[in-house]
Amino acid sequence: MALTIYGIISLTFMMAMYALERHGSIFVLAFAIGCGMSSTYGFLSGAWPFGVVEAIWTIIAVHRYWGTTNEKATL
Repeated sequence: MALTIYGIISLTFMMAMYALERHGSIFVLAFAIGCGMSSTYGFLSGAWPFGVVEAIWTIIAVHRYWGTTNEKATL
């Protein structure tokens, strides 16, 4: 039951941060954290393909966060 609740919280957080990304780079980083939480849920629940895909999205989101912070630093 605790794992199910963790999964619901992880996915809800991830989707909410994705919706808020346009409001600032901090939300891109929060989305990356949400993806990492969802990846953890996938692996813990035995759905390793989901865990792998979310791990890839975590890497992509972190890369996007670094890109947004570097763009602001050069302006």
